[in-house]
Amino acid sequence: MIAELEALLGWKTAAVGLWILLFFAAERLLPAARPPSALADRPGGLRRLGRNLGLWAVNLGLSPLIVLPVTFWAAGHAWAWRPDWWQGLPGLALDILLLDVLIYWWHRANHEIPFLWRFHEVHHLDRFLDTTSALRFHFGEVLLSALARAGVILLLGFPFTSVLVFEALVLLCAIFHHSNLRLPAAFEALLSRLIITPSIHWVHHHARRRDTDSNYGTLFSFWDRLFGTRSAKQRDPEMPIGVEGRAEEPILSLLVHPLHSPAPPMPPSRRDPSEG
Repeated sequence: MIAELEALLGWKTAAVGLWILLFFAAERLLPAARPPSALADRPGGLRRLGRNLGLWAVNLGLSPLIVLPVTFWAAGHAWAWRPDWWQGLPGLALDILLLDVLIYWWHRANHEIPFLWRFHEVHHLDRFLDTTSALRFHFGEVLLSALARAGVILLLGFPFTSVLVFEALVLLCAIFHHSNLRLPAAFEALLSRLIITPSIHWVHHHARRRDTDSNYGTLFSFWDRLFGTRSAKQRDPEMPIGVEGRAEEPILSLLVHPLHSPAPPMPPSRRDPSEG
């Protein structure tokens, strides 16, 4: 069993690494948007890449030390309530669907609960989106997510394999929908009926709070439609990216950012219904 899990981890690492390199190169050959001329930290600039990759490096170090052991422990102590039919590929597909709706609500909570937003805001402070934006998270958010996921695993009995496959899919999809790759409009429109695409997720990073607090989906796009959080706004290549009223920060400042006073999430009653 341990050998199988190590093999799965190895395949996950290789697949994600290859996917990152593929999109990092492709979005520079076929960019969907150009950075504003006033933006000093351009998409390929060393300062911006240093911030994003530096935050990723911290989380890479935490993963084998904390995140993976906590997840593996939770899977090993999960409540064994599942029926026999919830096994194999049908069970894996159902697990992915269930985990995706749960991560939708976790992402939404990160926007609506001020304490969680303190950590998640670090991800949104990036002033342009590309492949590296998908790797940019505060280590505190990663740890909180790991604890929340462990609780869900314990209660709902998710096997470690399902969690590992889902996490790999999350990384692959996040790299895709944060990317600055220009896609044929008709093809992306077709994809967006089922999965989150850049045209959907870039609106989530629009530096306007109404749009930031919408489009919470990670894998599947129908959760936002189902729960009424899909923004009506269409992606504009010129739209400003970031957090409304907030500026980007150096990496050391980002690491202590949760200690600062956060911009409070907008109450749902104040949002424009036409924009999710």
